[in-house]
Amino acid sequence: METGDRDAETLKELLALMHEHDLDRLKVKMGDAVYEIVRREPAAAAPTVPVQQAAPAASLGEPATAAPANVKKIVAPLTGVFYRSASPDADPFVHLGDRIETGDVVCILEAMKLFNEIQSDYAGTIARIVPENGELVSQGEDLFWIEP
Repeated sequence: METGDRDAETLKELLALMHEHDLDRLKVKMGDAVYEIVRREPAAAAPTVPVQQAAPAASLGEPATAAPANVKKIVAPLTGVFYRSASPDADPFVHLGDRIETGDVVCILEAMKLFNEIQSDYAGTIARIVPENGELVSQGEDLFWIEP
Protein backbone atom coordinates (compact mmCIF):
# COMPACT_ATOMS: atom_id res chain seq x y z
CA MET A 1 0.00 0.00 0.00
CA GLU A 2 1.40 3.39 -0.96
CA THR A 3 1.89 6.18 1.58
CA GLY A 4 -0.94 8.30 0.12
CA ASP A 5 -3.38 5.38 0.29
CA ARG A 6 -2.30 4.62 3.86
CA ASP A 7 -2.75 8.28 4.86
CA ALA A 8 -6.20 8.40 3.28
CA GLU A 9 -7.26 5.22 5.12
CA THR A 10 -5.87 6.55 8.41
CA LEU A 11 -7.75 9.83 7.95
CA LYS A 12 -11.01 7.97 7.25
CA GLU A 13 -10.55 5.98 10.46
CA LEU A 14 -9.73 9.10 12.48
CA LEU A 15 -12.75 10.94 11.07
CA ALA A 16 -14.99 8.01 11.99
CA LEU A 17 -13.54 8.05 15.53
CA MET A 18 -14.05 11.81 15.75
CA HIS A 19 -17.69 11.57 14.66
CA GLU A 20 -18.37 8.52 16.85
CA HIS A 21 -17.21 10.40 19.96
CA ASP A 22 -18.55 13.81 18.82
CA LEU A 23 -15.13 15.46 19.09
CA ASP A 24 -14.41 19.00 17.87
CA ARG A 25 -10.67 18.39 17.59
CA LEU A 26 -8.46 15.34 17.28
CA LYS A 27 -4.67 15.22 17.18
CA VAL A 28 -2.86 11.91 16.86
CA LYS A 29 0.84 11.14 16.47
CA MET A 30 1.67 7.84 14.82
CA GLY A 31 5.41 7.38 14.46
CA ASP A 32 6.70 10.48 12.68
CA ALA A 33 3.28 11.40 11.27
CA VAL A 34 1.03 13.88 13.08
CA TYR A 35 -2.64 14.04 12.11
CA GLU A 36 -4.77 16.92 13.34
CA ILE A 37 -8.45 17.24 12.47
CA VAL A 38 -10.49 20.26 13.55
CA ARG A 39 -14.26 20.57 13.13
CA ARG A 40 -15.28 23.98 11.83
CA GLU A 41 -18.60 25.71 12.42
CA PRO A 42 -20.99 25.45 9.42
CA ALA A 43 -20.63 29.20 8.71
CA ALA A 44 -16.89 28.79 8.31
CA ALA A 45 -15.16 27.59 5.18
CA ALA A 46 -15.49 23.95 4.23
CA PRO A 47 -13.85 21.62 6.75
CA THR A 48 -10.26 20.80 6.06
CA VAL A 49 -8.12 17.99 7.30
CA PRO A 50 -4.58 19.28 7.73
CA VAL A 51 -1.93 16.59 7.69
CA GLN A 52 1.68 17.25 8.40
CA GLN A 53 4.65 14.98 8.47
CA ALA A 54 6.62 15.69 11.59
CA ALA A 55 10.35 15.56 11.83
CA PRO A 56 11.90 13.13 14.29
CA ALA A 57 11.22 14.12 17.90
CA ALA A 58 14.72 15.47 18.50
CA SER A 59 14.22 18.26 15.93
CA LEU A 60 10.63 19.33 16.66
CA GLY A 61 11.77 22.51 18.37
CA GLU A 62 10.57 21.26 21.74
CA PRO A 63 13.48 19.88 23.69
CA ALA A 64 12.86 16.39 25.00
CA THR A 65 13.12 17.27 28.67
CA ALA A 66 13.13 14.76 31.44
CA ALA A 67 11.34 15.67 34.63
CA PRO A 68 13.60 16.71 37.52
CA ALA A 69 14.06 14.01 40.18
CA ASN A 70 11.85 15.82 42.72
CA VAL A 71 8.85 16.11 40.35
CA LYS A 72 5.77 13.96 40.86
CA LYS A 73 3.73 13.22 37.74
CA ILE A 74 -0.02 13.05 37.32
CA VAL A 75 -0.59 10.63 34.44
CA ALA A 76 -3.70 9.85 32.41
CA PRO A 77 -5.56 6.92 33.99
CA LEU A 78 -7.35 6.33 30.67
CA THR A 79 -7.26 7.40 27.04
CA GLY A 80 -9.42 10.44 26.33
CA VAL A 81 -9.60 14.10 25.42
CA PHE A 82 -7.87 16.40 27.93
CA TYR A 83 -9.82 19.46 29.11
CA ARG A 84 -8.46 22.03 31.55
CA SER A 85 -11.94 23.26 32.57
CA ALA A 86 -15.44 21.88 33.12
CA SER A 87 -16.83 23.77 30.12
CA PRO A 88 -15.45 26.02 27.37
CA ASP A 89 -16.51 29.21 29.19
CA ALA A 90 -15.36 28.09 32.67
CA ASP A 91 -12.02 28.94 34.26
CA PRO A 92 -9.38 26.19 34.17
CA PHE A 93 -9.22 23.96 37.25
CA VAL A 94 -5.54 24.84 37.72
CA HIS A 95 -2.93 27.18 36.27
CA LEU A 96 0.83 26.89 36.00
CA GLY A 97 2.30 27.83 39.39
CA ASP A 98 -0.89 27.04 41.38
CA ARG A 99 -0.55 25.29 44.72
CA ILE A 100 -2.75 22.17 44.86
CA GLU A 101 -3.63 19.65 47.54
CA THR A 102 -4.14 15.90 47.35
CA GLY A 103 -7.62 15.23 45.95
CA ASP A 104 -7.97 18.54 44.06
CA VAL A 105 -9.53 18.19 40.60
CA VAL A 106 -6.92 19.23 38.03
CA CYS A 107 -8.62 18.39 34.71
CA ILE A 108 -11.23 16.33 32.90
CA LEU A 109 -10.66 13.44 30.50
CA GLU A 110 -13.53 12.73 28.13
CA ALA A 111 -13.81 9.13 27.01
CA MET A 112 -16.82 7.66 25.24
CA LYS A 113 -18.90 10.76 26.06
CA LEU A 114 -18.18 10.37 29.78
CA PHE A 115 -16.40 13.22 31.55
CA ASN A 116 -13.97 11.89 34.16
CA GLU A 117 -12.62 14.31 36.77
CA ILE A 118 -8.94 13.67 37.40
CA GLN A 119 -7.75 14.37 40.94
CA SER A 120 -4.21 14.91 42.13
CA ASP A 121 -2.54 12.22 44.18
CA TYR A 122 0.00 14.81 45.34
CA ALA A 123 0.18 18.16 47.10
CA GLY A 124 2.52 20.70 45.55
CA THR A 125 2.90 23.33 42.85
CA ILE A 126 1.96 22.87 39.17
CA ALA A 127 5.34 22.98 37.42
CA ARG A 128 4.18 21.91 33.95
CA ILE A 129 0.91 21.25 32.13
CA VAL A 130 1.91 18.77 29.44
CA PRO A 131 -1.00 18.37 26.96
CA GLU A 132 -2.83 21.18 25.20
CA ASN A 133 -6.50 21.75 25.99
CA GLY A 134 -8.60 19.51 23.73
CA GLU A 135 -5.71 17.17 22.95
CA LEU A 136 -6.19 13.40 22.84
CA VAL A 137 -4.01 11.72 25.47
CA SER A 138 -3.26 8.04 25.94
CA GLN A 139 -3.39 6.10 29.18
CA GLY A 140 -0.13 6.55 31.08
CA GLU A 141 0.86 9.85 29.39
CA ASP A 142 1.99 12.72 31.62
CA LEU A 143 -0.67 15.34 32.28
CA PHE A 144 0.94 17.49 34.99
CA TRP A 145 4.28 17.77 36.75
CA ILE A 146 3.98 18.64 40.43
CA GLU A 147 6.86 20.04 42.51
CA PRO A 148 6.68 19.52 46.28
